Amino acid sequence: MPVMNRISETDLILNADGSAYHLNLLPGEVADTVITVGDQDRVESISKYFDEIELKKAKREFVTHTGRIGKKRITVLSTGIGTDNIDIVLNELDALVNIDFDTRIPNRELKQLDIIRIGTSGAVQKDIAVDSLLVSEAAFGLDPLMHYYQQELNTDESQLLAQFKAAFPDSYSVSPYFAAAGKSLLERLGNGLSKGITITAPGFYAPQGRQVRANVKMPDLMDIIQNFNSRGHRITNLEMETAGIYGLATVLGHQAISFNIILANRATHVFSEQPAQIMDHYIREVLERITKS
Repeated sequence: MPVMNRISETDLILNADGSAYHLNLLPGEVADTVITVGDQDRVESISKYFDEIELKKAKREFVTHTGRIGKKRITVLSTGIGTDNIDIVLNELDALVNIDFDTRIPNRELKQLDIIRIGTSGAVQKDIAVDSLLVSEAAFGLDPLMHYYQQELNTDESQLLAQFKAAFPDSYSVSPYFAAAGKSLLERLGNGLSKGITITAPGFYAPQGRQVRANVKMPDLMDIIQNFNSRGHRITNLEMETAGIYGLATVLGHQAISFNIILANRATHVFSEQPAQIMDHYIREVLERITKS
């Protein structure tokens, strides 16, 4: 058996009580099924449907509730916005289940988590209805996160990424990456739902093609995104976490799926008239899919 290297105190930082530095969680406090949300308030919007809550913890923007629906143990965790936070959350979740915090050595038997994002998103195609639910089959990241990790793509994925890169003018400082959903989780939880490719942006305004007061550098960004098509694969929506979740989940050996609640359509300029009710409706639907899978 290969010798496992000890992970240093500065590579994996623990709090005085032995908990993960940012999440403030101890091993055993994370369920095998983890729901991630961006908004701290959305944690309770999900956990209120638990039959039992065994744990509530919070540190910074990271709020965690672990409990059960029937016999299904679930953790719901707020990540905050953006893939910089996803880097923290995914690495610390993995450490909590796959590293012995006493010896600082990875476990010989590695655990695979099911990581399920429930988040809001904006559609980029006219035919995608506001107040609908869409699953990300894959995502292009416009953020730099996965450029810091060794990532392997198959031939089809590499070709798709190359075609997307080629859609940008050379003058644009864009270096996208590609990451796919977990295949088994997509089959189990995404059955019967609309699917597409998601763009994960490193910001909400100019990085998603919005023009407010500051002049944007890429005025045709939305046109590039909306018009991209590769053998029937098109981009369907914009948000800020999915590509990072998919990329890190893949390299760490976990399964991930992103449910996008479409509250806006950027092509038709329509925004949901009842976002809170729509969010609650789809939270209940996703929880039902999780507990029945």
